[in-house]
Amino acid sequence: MNKMKRVFALLLLVVLALGALSATAFAAPDDITDQSSAVTTEETQEEDSTGAKAIAAGVAIGLAALGGAVAMGIAIAKTSEGIARQPEAEGKLRTTLMLGLVFIETAIIYALIIAILIIFVL
Repeated sequence: MNKMKRVFALLLLVVLALGALSATAFAAPDDITDQSSAVTTEETQEEDSTGAKAIAAGVAIGLAALGGAVAMGIAIAKTSEGIARQPEAEGKLRTTLMLGLVFIETAIIYALIIAILIIFVL
């Protein structure tokens, strides 16, 4: 359980660092003059929007892939353990494992579709 707390704390730290980086990356520069700021405001807003979309899509896919990989690893480990304890139930365990892995992978594919929608539609 201690290892799980460390992994969660590290994940939280990475998410907070990404948030801080994105907040500082999109800060308005101080050296823009008043005359040119009206012209470039529209351009910088469009660039900021594109960057924010890319970060959002990357975080969505990253978290979905991370969660899916952890879930798949746990499912495979528990199935292997179950087969080692009861070799006669191998067929049923394998079928259940495959069905579970399909559902986990479907969730990751849904996250990919959402990331593509974020980038191209919003």
